[in-house]
Amino acid sequence: MTETTPLLQLDNIVKNYGAIEALRGISFDIARGEVLALLGDNGAGKSTLVKIISGGLEATSGRIVFDGIERNFTSPAEAKAAGIETVYQDLSLCTNVDVVANFFMGREIVKRFLGVPILQEREMQTVVEKAMANAGTRIPSMRTNVEHLSGGQRQAIELNRFVHWGGKLVLLDEPFAALGVEQTRRGLDMIKRIAAQGIGVVIITHIMAQAFQVADRMVVIRQGKVAGNVERAKTSPDEVVRMITGESL
Repeated sequence: MTETTPLLQLDNIVKNYGAIEALRGISFDIARGEVLALLGDNGAGKSTLVKIISGGLEATSGRIVFDGIERNFTSPAEAKAAGIETVYQDLSLCTNVDVVANFFMGREIVKRFLGVPILQEREMQTVVEKAMANAGTRIPSMRTNVEHLSGGQRQAIELNRFVHWGGKLVLLDEPFAALGVEQTRRGLDMIKRIAAQGIGVVIITHIMAQAFQVADRMVVIRQGKVAGNVERAKTSPDEVVRMITGESL
């Protein structure tokens, strides 16, 4: 495996629900450090494809190669363990505990003193502060409960947690739908910084301007098939819209 080997390869992915063909032979690659916008109308098959990549659904047929290994994820936990994370609008944070607790959930630093486990709160807080600073995220106190933070700050916690714990591919499902203009701008900047670390990013969005601000490449899904796969610099919003609606066919 080399740096030029795609991070994710989808080869002829098919998903059937009885006689209904949700996906009809989806094939494309994602490179390391690439931001790919996955576009398409409602019901095009985007969500089904994301669930297959992240282990929420199993494909009827086709092949997935992730990080050089052919995979068949049977659960989101299995995909997550391999380095694939899906971030939804509602996120997966515990709002009644603070930033540090969310960042380290399930991975707490504990040292034993006379056989008694003691949580290393200060060490954990230092790690989180450094991770947030590196990402350019401003949170007044790492001891603030998440319920008191803005949507953009919550999203930053989840994304930085993913990066810190060795994530390789992040799938962002309509990540900025509930955010304001400034929070969205910061979120887009954060995506660029994540990709600069060699992490693959797939962003699913209905907002064309966001896709063109951050994506390196556009993949358009229409009626369960790839209707377009083009570099951002070689296309335009109007052309992508025509792919989505089928006017370019």
